[in-house]
Amino acid sequence: MAELLWSLQDSQLVARFQRRCGLFPAPDEGPSENGAGPADGEARAPALGHLPAAKGKGAGEPANGLRRLAAPQAYVQKYIVKNYFYYYLFRFSAALGQEVFYITFLPFTHWNIDPYLSRRLTIIWVYPFVLGLMMAVVFSTLVGLSRLYTGMHTVLDVLGGILITAVLIVLTYPAWTLIDRLDSASPLLPVCVLVVPFLLCYNYPVSDYYSPTRADTTTILAAGAGVTIGFWINHFFQLVSEPTESLPVVQNIPPLTTELLAVGLAKFTVGIVLILLVRQLVQKLSLQVLYSWFKVVTRNKEARRRLEIEVPYKFVTYTSVGICATTFVPMLHRFLGLL
Repeated sequence: MAELLWSLQDSQLVARFQRRCGLFPAPDEGPSENGAGPADGEARAPALGHLPAAKGKGAGEPANGLRRLAAPQAYVQKYIVKNYFYYYLFRFSAALGQEVFYITFLPFTHWNIDPYLSRRLTIIWVYPFVLGLMMAVVFSTLVGLSRLYTGMHTVLDVLGGILITAVLIVLTYPAWTLIDRLDSASPLLPVCVLVVPFLLCYNYPVSDYYSPTRADTTTILAAGAGVTIGFWINHFFQLVSEPTESLPVVQNIPPLTTELLAVGLAKFTVGIVLILLVRQLVQKLSLQVLYSWFKVVTRNKEARRRLEIEVPYKFVTYTSVGICATTFVPMLHRFLGLL
């Protein structure tokens, strides 16, 4: 078993997957031993990530972003793309796991389709079960394969994530309806929603060198916490009404018209602008407070990566974004007559 686990962590396994998909490491910029360069008709792909420079044994092997040791300098691996179908597919799939997707798709669902559906997607992500499970499998498969394609994770990382997700689905499935209704259960819910994810982010496992993984995790958990609190605010102050049907989005889809498209575009534009303003303002204020508290020079960009600064400012920023998207943006829509 140990040998199997070690083999699943092998960077060459990822490299073979990349080559199968038509992605090959480009030779160094300088002259190589045989003077070879990219063949005619082969395009260089943009660097897929900032990879740590290899040192010592195995330094000549293709870098895939999988090395765990600290390095004094950054190394950017360039690639040659020979299959553009997989290139664009996995670049798109990689975006599904990034901030730009969550800050556009879920708010769009909330503002233009149905708030109840948005809540189920955010908290559980499967609704109804069969359709949601199929979407989750496709979504997770594309994102997982994209992480291998871009060389950011090992096969063991991806399989481990799938296994953990499967176990959580089995264990929590009986309580999904209860979890979905927790937003109206207790006035103490916002405290729990804030404290638990923040402690999880703050105690995120550290590696030998800096990785954006902790920041990405904090962003996702904080946005989820903010959205959950926003749903709780909406229920507590009766800003929205609970649906009377089990599938309101399916049964109450209005006919698609030019007017509906214009209103939807206006709602989305207004909402995104407000979200971006809130994100910029809260991020700047939280960083200023943290810099002052820890006596850090404002111009020191590397200070953002410190645990005691990165986690709090990310968490406060994206919790505010989640609350804004679910509570304040709909209020603005109502004020502007877009609802």
